[in-house]
Amino acid sequence: MEGEAQEYKALEFMGEEEEEVTEPVSPTGQYFNSSVLSICILAVLESEVPIDDSLTMTLLKDVFLPINPRFSSVMVNDKNGEKQWKRVEVQLQDHVNIPVFPSGLSAISYENYFDDYISRTALKKFPQSQPLWEIHIVKYPTSKAAGNIIFKLHHALGDGFSLMGALLSCLQRADNPSLSLTFPALQFPSNPDCSFRKMNINIVPKCISSIFNTVSDFGWSLLKSSFVEDSRSPIRSGDEKVQFKPISISTFTFSLDHIKQIKSRLGVTINDVITGIIFYGTRLYMQTADDKSTDAQSTALVLLNTRTISGYRSVKEMIKTDAESPWGNQFGFLHVSVPELTDSSFSKPLEFVKIAQEIIQRKRASLAVNLTGRLLEILRKFRGPEATAMYIRKTLFNSSMTISNIIGPVDKMAVANHPIKGFYFMVVGVPQSLTITMVSYTGKLRVAVGTEKGFMDSQKFKSCIETAFEMIFKSSCEKPSGIV
Repeated sequence: MEGEAQEYKALEFMGEEEEEVTEPVSPTGQYFNSSVLSICILAVLESEVPIDDSLTMTLLKDVFLPINPRFSSVMVNDKNGEKQWKRVEVQLQDHVNIPVFPSGLSAISYENYFDDYISRTALKKFPQSQPLWEIHIVKYPTSKAAGNIIFKLHHALGDGFSLMGALLSCLQRADNPSLSLTFPALQFPSNPDCSFRKMNINIVPKCISSIFNTVSDFGWSLLKSSFVEDSRSPIRSGDEKVQFKPISISTFTFSLDHIKQIKSRLGVTINDVITGIIFYGTRLYMQTADDKSTDAQSTALVLLNTRTISGYRSVKEMIKTDAESPWGNQFGFLHVSVPELTDSSFSKPLEFVKIAQEIIQRKRASLAVNLTGRLLEILRKFRGPEATAMYIRKTLFNSSMTISNIIGPVDKMAVANHPIKGFYFMVVGVPQSLTITMVSYTGKLRVAVGTEKGFMDSQKFKSCIETAFEMIFKSSCEKPSGIV
């Protein structure tokens, strides 16, 4: 354990070099690059055409590196033992990987090679002596793309929102590079009956409810992060070294128009619909794998962006000291219990989505996420970042899965004249058997599922999620027979 901790220990530097430090490492950046946690993000761009890598070094030097100083920095300890980002000269050749597979194989065979390669890439640790990112250019065709570009970025550099903004800065609109990429407008659920009088009448019970929910959710969060583990089940192995196990990554696509139809039928948000589908499919998988596990205690950690935003900001805006939407790790965890399947869940799947939505809505109405953030800050102040990282690891380990999503552009993208057919991302290094991520792109929702190899059946899980979507969408198309 001591050797492992030593591997993650930040590099030391002499006092006369302190002027080279660009900025302190954020608390969350320290947690995610510690002796107990090393969490990274894989972003995969699927090219429509065979990849020409001749401009790779030029693009990285002139476009990618200038985006943020952290891409040219390593994590070090200053003379007071505080972690800082220190600028270094980047050796680009150390960050670019172009694998070689056997020649003359079929697209299906290359897909298997690609799956194995991305699994190995997910497990590989970053050297702490160089900036915490790398790129992998896979030139072999699969059934989904003519080639793939994999960006691996350490979570210490920033969260999905920040890193997505960075990657999008390297991309252009395929139809007209001179125009900026456009994104769906963020829509919030409206309240049709929000007169001042009614708000006055409701404000007291709402405040009481919010206080009760906050106390309840924060107390439950403390228990889940300290003592109470989810049941071992078909989606949770409970292996203490699960983050070091190989993973399988499978993806599938949903139509956003179909999701919007379900949303309109239920009067909820798109995120509510997506989460309900994931929960429903997860319970179907658990029942298929082991019918005794249908009532197992299973908790999802739903990641929330804690910025007050209406959309993406440019990287220049995000790195300003007074930015409205700052760069970094600005998110919180929401503990959400996965609803159990009942007899009516099969005949009325929309009811299941509505139940999931009500659970999430109640959680959002509390201030537990804010209090958890304060607790982490107190832990860091009095016990240090390593102890806080251990607390976060326990939070992740005691739960069954993590769900996160990002809004992508509505326009088709291109990089160096390579049109991007599709893209997805995955969070790796998480001490869980199941991780689910989602990103929208050109009117579709791409879902990526990371599962522990040898424990979960990724294809069966994918099939259960697709079945859940079909059942819920079909139910939304039926004529209402009553109140859902």
